[in-house]
Order: sequence, then structure tokens, then C-alpha cells
Amino acid sequence: MNEIRYNVSSSPHVRSPLSTGGVMYDVILALMPATVFGVWRFGAHALRVILMSVVTAALTEFVFDYVTEREDTVRDGSAVVTGLLLALCLPASVPLYVPYIGAVFAILVVKCLFGGLGKNFMNPALGGRIFLLLSFGGTMTRYTLDGVTGATPLAALAGGDAVNVVQMWTGHAGGVIGCSAFALFLGGLYLWVVDGIGWQIPVSTLVSFTVFLALFGGQGLDPGFLLAHLAGGGIVMAAFFMATDPVTSPVTAPGQLLYGTCVGVLSGLFRVFGTAADSVSYAVVLAGLLVPAIDRYVVPPPFAYRADAEEDRSPRPVVKGVIAVCCVAVVGIAVLGAVSGATRGIVEERALAADLGAYQEAMPEAASFQIHDGAKAALDALDGAPYGTDVGEVYLDGAVTALDGSGAEIGWVVTATSAEGMDGPVGVAVGIRADGTISGIAFTELDETPGIGMKADEPEFKDQFAGLPAGRLVLGADIDAVSGATVTSDAVVDAVDAALELYAERIA
Repeated sequence: MNEIRYNVSSSPHVRSPLSTGGVMYDVILALMPATVFGVWRFGAHALRVILMSVVTAALTEFVFDYVTEREDTVRDGSAVVTGLLLALCLPASVPLYVPYIGAVFAILVVKCLFGGLGKNFMNPALGGRIFLLLSFGGTMTRYTLDGVTGATPLAALAGGDAVNVVQMWTGHAGGVIGCSAFALFLGGLYLWVVDGIGWQIPVSTLVSFTVFLALFGGQGLDPGFLLAHLAGGGIVMAAFFMATDPVTSPVTAPGQLLYGTCVGVLSGLFRVFGTAADSVSYAVVLAGLLVPAIDRYVVPPPFAYRADAEEDRSPRPVVKGVIAVCCVAVVGIAVLGAVSGATRGIVEERALAADLGAYQEAMPEAASFQIHDGAKAALDALDGAPYGTDVGEVYLDGAVTALDGSGAEIGWVVTATSAEGMDGPVGVAVGIRADGTISGIAFTELDETPGIGMKADEPEFKDQFAGLPAGRLVLGADIDAVSGATVTSDAVVDAVDAALELYAERIA
């Protein structure tokens, strides 16, 4: 009797030449144009940021696999993709601890602790970026180009200023390391050509985003306006590299079209009406929450489906599920809006109380304070940009007039923040008496190294400023640095000098 051998295996029986490693290395190759351009445009520090992110992501996954005695998954390239995507979403000037922390969070928390590749609930790189935005908001939203820190092109566009669309598309207008929308678009086309992604999510995302901006952006079908918004804010990266994550996107083509439309509409909604630092990231995450519902209700007819079959096997209704999801979203937004409105006054009162405490410490003899109109005009003209002098990266925050109990003017308090502290921004309030001498300083923000940089908040350091003329101060000549904390001391003096310059130009 002839022996017959059968190959028995479980479903699915459809085979594909694609492999996880092959797909991941295609993504890495697709990101190379944006990576090379970013390093060329922003210099060696951008390369260090990229290497820190990629190496940290790979090592984190390796260590986790080793400690938990799991199969080594670093070779599939997914950790490298996460590290590279995260790095391209970062400003080129961030300290190296930022990509390190972001990569560890992305791999360890978002990916590994949820079971590894294929089980993560959101794109790990996207999760890492959002975590960094929430943890290091100031650092993550300050962009430096050619040594100058300023607003992004989208911020300028929102303020009514003209922008160079060609520079935005090529990446010469500044932004994150992967700011070249054209390079990202080329990489996305490569992924589509090699079947790394489908066309449904990128096309539906970009088209719905553009339509929303045309309807509600206030500029209609102005090509320059629409192209500028497409080039900025990471919408191209999201459309081709973030939203297309096969783990967190729908499995059917119609579902992908619906999902991409949600990403585009939410991105447009946040871009036009929101104030979030990175609206596209939040849009992708929120749209991802709809994926289980989309996969549940957007179901294609089964193979060999017959309309006259006795059993009703028609696809589940889509409209009902979409309406339910939309209702939940509307109710949630309404509740959040109500809570925000109810607590806004409390938040503002607490912020004002904190500022008044610093004002009072800097000018102890004052009974009350009021906004100084002349200084306010100068601050409005800066529009959030750093103070353009030789005091480093310092931002002027505000200025008030100090009044005595009878309402007479006795001096002023100017607040400024240096972004060049050892561990973060250093904010100070500087009191200036009517006779042109400094009454004292107080910190509005200080989070330096305990036992070293934090000694700047002790009287031995702060009391040096009291009584000095309200002119340029020099660390080492007029002010002695805190022992072992020269960087912190220098940041304090820079902030004080910027405040004194505003006083000399607009108040004195």
C-alpha cells in the first residue's frame, strides 16, 4: 500500500513572502532620506540624538528579553524602527536624556509590558513621543534653527505671518529632525511600492485632513495655506509611518479608509481649534481607540457567501456602531469642556497666587501689583520668542508695577526664564526699586540637582543681588556662583540680566 502523507496545519492558509524583519528593514530604508537630511540640516547633535534613541531602544528590548528569558526579538528590527521614528519626531536641540527616556518608555512600557510586537495598544514611538511631550513640554516644543530658537512655521502661520511653503516641504524651515515632508513622502511611496503599507490609510488621512482645513481653516481652498499645513505638524509622517502601524490599525480595506478619515479629521480639528503641542500624535492615538469597533462592524462578506443562504450572514451594520462611537465622543468632549470651564477660574487663581508670592518675595515692601502696559507691549511683540540679546536662551515672562499701601508706585518686578539650567528651565522674578537698585530675586521655576543646583534658592546666593544697581551683572565679578553649580548660577544671572534689560528699555 502506498503511504500517503498529508500536510496538516491550522488556519490561516494564505501565505505571504513578507516577514517581520523584511517589513521593518523596509521601514528603516524608507526613513533614510528624512534621517540623512535631518543630520545634514541640524548637524552632529541631531545624529547623537538619533543614535541615542536607536541604541537605547534596541538595548532596552534586548535586556527585557534576557531578564524575562524570552526569545531575542531585537533581530527583527522593530526596536530600531521605534527608536528611529521617535528620534525623527524630536527637536534637534533636545538634551540626550530626552531620547533615552523616551526610547525606554516606548519599548519597555508601550511594547514589552503589553506582550511585545503585535500586542502593543499603540505605536510605541508615538507613545514615547506623547510621554515626552507631557513630561518635558518646554524642551519638546522649542525648536532651534541655525542657532536661533523661535516659533515653528505653523505657529507663524497661525499668527497670520507669511511662511515659505517650499522651505517647509524640503525641511529648511526648521522643526523636528524629520521635518522634511518631501523626504518622508518619498519614503512613504517606497513603502507603498514594496507593499509595506496599503494606500488606504495615507490617502484617506491626507485627503480628509485637507478637506477639513479647506472647510474650517478660514482660508478656503488657498493652495499655499493647505500645502503649508500638509508640510508641517507631522501629518505626513503620521499618514505613512504612524497610523499605518499594522498592529494598531484596522485589518480590512474599508476599515482602513474609515480609520484614516478619523485620523485626518481629528488632526484637522485639533489643528484649527486646539492648542496641543502635537495635535497629530493625539489624533492617531484617539483614532486608534476606535479600531476595535471598526474591526467589529466593518466586516467583509465571508468567502463563498450566498445571499439566499437561510442563515443571515450579512455584515454587521456599520452605521449603528459609528453613531454610538460618535455619541460617546460628543458626550466625552462636552463633559471635559464643562470640567475645564468650571475649573479654569480656580487654576488661574492658583497661578496668580503663585506669581504674587514670587512678586512679594522679590519686592517685600510692596502692598499690591498691577500689569505694566509698556512692558506688556514689548512682551507681546516677542510672541513667545527668546529675548534677542547675548544672555543666552532667555524668555521674558511678564512685568508688573509695585505699589505701596496708598497706591503710589515704588518699583517694578520683571520675570524671566532661562532655558539653559542644568536640569531644566530656571525662572526668576527680579524686583527693582524706584531708585534703580535691585530689591531682591525670587524663583518662579527651579528644579535643579538637589544639594547642588538647588542651593541657588538659598539666601547665601540670592541675597547677593539685593542692593546692586539695576544694570548688567557678571557671574564671578558681581555675583559668586554656587559651588559646584556654575551652570545653574549662570542661568540665573542670564535671566536676571534679561529682566534688567527689559527694565532699562521699557520701564526706567
